[in-house]
Amino acid sequence: MPITPALVLTCKLAAGVLADRLLGEPRRLHPLVGFGRWAAAVESAVRRIAGDGRLAGVLAWSVAVLPWVGLVLVLRALTPWAHWVVDIALLYFALGARSLAEHAEAIAAPLATGELAQARERVGWIVSRDTASLDATGVAAAGTESVLENGNDAVFGALFWFVVAGGAGALLFRLANTLDASWGYRTPRYLRFGWAAARIDDLLNLVPARLTALTYAVLGRTRSALACWRRQAPAWDSPNAGPVMAAGAGALGVALGGPAVYHGKLEQRPPLGTGAAPDAATIRAAVALVRHGVLLWLGLALLFALAVQVHGGLQA
Repeated sequence: MPITPALVLTCKLAAGVLADRLLGEPRRLHPLVGFGRWAAAVESAVRRIAGDGRLAGVLAWSVAVLPWVGLVLVLRALTPWAHWVVDIALLYFALGARSLAEHAEAIAAPLATGELAQARERVGWIVSRDTASLDATGVAAAGTESVLENGNDAVFGALFWFVVAGGAGALLFRLANTLDASWGYRTPRYLRFGWAAARIDDLLNLVPARLTALTYAVLGRTRSALACWRRQAPAWDSPNAGPVMAAGAGALGVALGGPAVYHGKLEQRPPLGTGAAPDAATIRAAVALVRHGVLLWLGLALLFALAVQVHGGLQA
C-alpha cells in the first residue's frame, strides 16, 4: 500500500518537532541571524531607492522574503527525495519550542529562589517592556505573557503553515514574523515603511492564533479560557495576540495584562485572564501548556493520517 501524503506530512512534522526537542536552536550560524542581516541590507537599499512609504515597505518585504521561499521550492524539486530533507530541516529551523522553554526556565528558576535581579535580567532578554523596576509578580507576568504569545509565533504558527504548505510555508511564516518584529513598530521610522510587515504577519497569524487560543482552552480551564477570549481579546490592539494571551491566561487561571512600561512610557493595557497573581510556577505551567499543545497537534495529525491511510487501503 503506498504511503499517503497525509502520512508523509505527519512523519515530517514528528521529525521536525523531535529535532527541535533534541537539538534546540543552533548555537552558531542561526539562519534567522543571517536573515536579520539580509533584511537590514534590503531595508537600507530600498529606503535609498524608494523612500519610506508603504509601497517601499511592500517592496522591501518582497525582496527580503520571496527569493528564499522560491529557493526552497527549487531545492525541494531537485530529486524525488529532496522534499524530505528540505521540509524537515526548515521546520526544525522555524520551530522554537525548546528555546522558548529554556528562556522561560531561566526566568522561573531564579524567581523561585528569590533572585529577583537575575530574573529581571533574563526576562528582559525576551520582552520589549522595561524590566529594571519589576517586582516578582511583574517578572512572572512578563514571562508568562511571553511564553503564551510566543507559543503561537514560535511554535503553533510554524506548525500550521507547515501543514498548509510544507517547508516553504513554515519558512514564509517564520521570516514574516521576524520582519514584523523588526519593522512592525508604530514608530516614526516604521509607521509607514513597516505597515506591510505588520499587516502580512497579522494575516498569516489570523488562523494559527485562534487555533493556538483554542488549544490553550482545550488543555487548560476551558470555560474560563473561552470566556476570557470572548470578553478580553477585543480590547487588545493586536487582533492575534489578544485571543492567544486572553485564552492562555484564562486556561492557566491567572491574572495578567495591566500597566507596563515600554521605552520609558507607561501603557495601560487591558486585563488578561482572571484569578491569582502569577509566580514562577505560572511560567512553568505556560511552558507545559505549549508542550502539551504540540503533542495534541501531533496526535491529531497522526489520527487523521492513519484514517486517510486506512481509507485508501480499503478503496484499493
